Amino acid sequence: MKVGGVPYRAIFAEGDGTGVRVVDQTVLPHRFETVALETAADAARAIRDMVVRGAPLIGATAAYGVALAMRSDPSDDALAEARATLAATRPTAVNLRRALDGAGSLLLGLPTGERAAAAFGFAARLCEDDVRANRAIGEYGLEVFREIARRAGAGDAAGRELNVMTHCNAGWLATVDWGTATAPVYLAHDRGLRVHVWVRETRPRFQGAGLTAWELAQHGVPHTLVPDGAAGHLLGRGEVDVVIVGTDRTTAAGDVANKVGTYPLALAARDNGVPFYVAVPSTSVDWSIEDGARIPIEERDAEEVTRVRGVDGDGVERWVRVAPEGTRVANYAFDVTPGRLVTGMVTERGVCGAGGLRGLLGG
Repeated sequence: MKVGGVPYRAIFAEGDGTGVRVVDQTVLPHRFETVALETAADAARAIRDMVVRGAPLIGATAAYGVALAMRSDPSDDALAEARATLAATRPTAVNLRRALDGAGSLLLGLPTGERAAAAFGFAARLCEDDVRANRAIGEYGLEVFREIARRAGAGDAAGRELNVMTHCNAGWLATVDWGTATAPVYLAHDRGLRVHVWVRETRPRFQGAGLTAWELAQHGVPHTLVPDGAAGHLLGRGEVDVVIVGTDRTTAAGDVANKVGTYPLALAARDNGVPFYVAVPSTSVDWSIEDGARIPIEERDAEEVTRVRGVDGDGVERWVRVAPEGTRVANYAFDVTPGRLVTGMVTERGVCGAGGLRGLLGG
C-alpha cells in the first residue's frame, strides 16, 4: 500500500535482504516512521510493545527475529533462545507460534553454516505468502460485497454507498500488505464499487482511530470514525450493510478470537440481521483447538486503559491520565466470538461457514 504516494509494506527487508525494517505503529497517526530491527531481542520488543501488531505481521516479525538471531549465532542454543524469547511476547495470535515452529523445523535440519541464509529465505517467503493470501481474501471478499450491494441497491453511481463496519485494525498495518478485513474494501474502492467504512475507535489503544482511519485516508476510502458504543445504534438504524473483522486465532470449529469488543459487535449484528464476516487467512487457524474457550486471552498493562496518548494544541505529543490514580484495571486484549454468530469466513481459498473451515482449507 502507499503512504503519501510511496509504496510501503509493514515489514520489509533492505540492502542484501538481511536488513529488516518495520513501520512503527506506536507513533501513528501523528508521525510516520520506520525502525530497524537488528537482533531477535529487537523483534521481540517490537512485538511485545506493539511497534508491530496484528497476527500475520507478528508472525512475519518473529520469522525475521529468528533470522536475525541466526545471523549473529547459528548454534542450536541460540536458535532455542530466540524462539523462546519471541514465543513469550504475545500469547493469543497463532501466527507467532506457527512461524517459530516452521523456522525451527527448517533450521534444525541444516548445518549451522547454512542457517542464516535459510532463515532469511524462510521469512521472505512467509511475507510473500501473506501478501498473496491477503490479496486473495480481498478478491473473495469483494464478491461478497458486490452481492450484498446488489441486494441493498448500493455501491454504484446511481445508488448510495455500501456501508461496511470494521473493528480494530485488520488493515495492511496488521499484515505484510493489503490487510485481511480491509483487503476487499481497498479492492472495492479501486474497482469502482462505492464503499464507505464505519471505523470503530477500538479502545483502549485506539487502533481504529489511529491506524484504520489513517490507512483509509491514505488510500482515499470514504470513512467515518465512531465511538465503539455507537455500533449498536448504527446497526439498529439500518446504517450498516455488512460487518467484517479480522482474527488473531480461529479454532477449527470457527470460534474467533479478535480484538476485545468483537463479540458484542457480532451480537448486535445478529440481532439486527446484518451479515457478520471474518477475514481468516489459513495461517490464523489453530487446528489443534475446537472450542474457543481454550484460546489464551492476553491481559495487558493497566496504563493502556488509564492513560491516552494524543497531540495537544501546540502539536506536542502527550500522555494524559483519564482514570483516578490507583484504579484497579482489567485489560483483556481479546474476546472470543462463537462461530454460530459468524455469517461467513473469507479465506484465501474461498468463503465458507464457520463449520466449513476444515473442508475448505484442509486442516
